[in-house]
Amino acid sequence: MVNLYHKHVLIITDIEGSSLCRNYEMSSFMTTTWPEACVGMSLDVDAVCKALFLAGVETITIKDFHRTGYNLFPELIDNRARVIHGYCAGPVPGIGDPKPATAVLMIGMHAPSGSNGFLAHTLTSRIASLTVNGVLMSEAELFSASLAPFGISPLFFSGCPIACQSAQQKITGLHCFPIEKVSNGKPFPAESWRQVLAKEAVKAVTTQVGTPFEPIGPFKAVIEMRDGPKTADKLARRWGHSFDGAFIFLNQDSIHDLYYELMRLCYLTPLIEKFLTPALALFNLRGKYGLWWARRQYYRNLKNNLNSV
Repeated sequence: MVNLYHKHVLIITDIEGSSLCRNYEMSSFMTTTWPEACVGMSLDVDAVCKALFLAGVETITIKDFHRTGYNLFPELIDNRARVIHGYCAGPVPGIGDPKPATAVLMIGMHAPSGSNGFLAHTLTSRIASLTVNGVLMSEAELFSASLAPFGISPLFFSGCPIACQSAQQKITGLHCFPIEKVSNGKPFPAESWRQVLAKEAVKAVTTQVGTPFEPIGPFKAVIEMRDGPKTADKLARRWGHSFDGAFIFLNQDSIHDLYYELMRLCYLTPLIEKFLTPALALFNLRGKYGLWWARRQYYRNLKNNLNSV
C-alpha cells in the first residue's frame, strides 16, 4: 500500500473513450452493438476501481455520464464501489451529492465539439462547435467546475489523444492517459490497455494533491448548432439569447451559470424545467429499461456463443 493524497474518489465515466466503443453506433442507445460497448466501459471502470482499492482508496463513487446514464453493468464492477445510474437535479447537476469525494477521475471521455477527436461533442452532438472566450470547451471543464464548490480536484482523464490534449491544456496538473482508436486493422488490445489505464489512475491519486477547477469569468460563449439557423433561432428565442444564423451567443459571469444555460439549451424546455424532478424520473425510467435490454442482449449472445463452441 502507498501513501495517498485522496482516499475518497469520484469517477465520472463515458462510453466514447472506453476500450470497446469503436464507432457511433456502439455509443448509441439500444443498438445491437451498444451492449458490447457497455461491457467495455464497465470493465475499464472495474480495472481502475480494483487498482485504487489495492492502493488504499477507501470509497469510490462511479457516475455513469453517457446519454441516459444507464450504461454500466454493476455485476462487472468491483462491488465495493458505488455506481450511480441516471441523473438528478443537484446539488451538482446530474451527479447529486458528491461527498465524501475529494478527487474526480474522468474515464472514457471524448473531445469537445468543433475538434476532430473521436466522436467529438460537448453535451450533445447537435452542437457543431462550442467556443468560450475564443477556445473550444469540453465536458471535462464543465464537470470539473461543477464539483469545485465541494472542494473536489480533477486529477485524471482518459480519452482519445485530442480529448486528452484539450483537457490538459485547460486543467492545470491533470494527468492524462490516451486511448488510440486507430489500430491499423489489428484488434485493439483492450485488456493490456485497461491494465495500464488502472496504473496511471493510481499514479494520479498517489502523486497529485490537485486543486479544484473553477475558472474566473466573464465567459463569452459562441454555440454553432449543427442543424443550422432554424434550430438556433428556436433555441435562442426560447431562452432569451441573442443569435445570428446558426450561432447562439451566451454571456455569463460564472462558469456555473454558463453550464446551466448550456444544459437548458441542450436538454430542457420551459415546461420540463418547471417539472424537472418528475421529468428526470421518467427519463431515468427509460434508461433503466435500456440497461435491462442491453444486459439481456449481451448475456443471451454470450450464452449462444458458448453453446456454439
